[in-house]
Amino acid sequence: MKHEAIETNVGLMMIGIVIALSFGTLVELVPLMFIKETNEPIAGLKPLPALELEGRDIYIREGCNTCHSQMIRPLRAETERYGHYSVAGEFVYDHPFLWGSKRTGPDLARVGGLYSDEWHLLHLRDPRIVVPESNMPAYPWLEKNGLDARAVEKRMLALRALGHPYSDEDIAGVSAALEGKTEMDAVITYLQGLGTNLARGR
Repeated sequence: MKHEAIETNVGLMMIGIVIALSFGTLVELVPLMFIKETNEPIAGLKPLPALELEGRDIYIREGCNTCHSQMIRPLRAETERYGHYSVAGEFVYDHPFLWGSKRTGPDLARVGGLYSDEWHLLHLRDPRIVVPESNMPAYPWLEKNGLDARAVEKRMLALRALGHPYSDEDIAGVSAALEGKTEMDAVITYLQGLGTNLARGR
């Protein structure tokens, strides 16, 4: 009879749902906060330098992460196609995380170094030049847009406040790192770095 009283009372049902979800969340997430592998970076991991950091932000702005995941699950079919499964220590400095399972396009977690800069340039300019069956949109404007060094400096300062080990020299060097570069250069640099940290850290 007690369950009938809860099921017929919307208020009690909502309170019960909130309690159940809160308990489940605590059970799933709290232990992860104390596991070394989820909180410590893999060997050699450093926060993204200025050009890659800006490339990542443009990648997010253009919605690339809505079609491309960056999470290889520890399943044979995934590791045979994409490479070593994703480990949490690779992503300690990622804000926000770009994990996920939505794959309209292939997973990009290990794409760094698989293709040349020229291939990425052609692919972003017009994907069907290099992948005729692709349904990815073109991003030709990236070649025309410059970069805002001051915005990147502010972003690095904000990330340093979150615990990213950016030095004063890193932040002071932003203008020089971005000089003469376009959004296209930034995105390609970001893509070329994806997955390379794990190879260096193992």
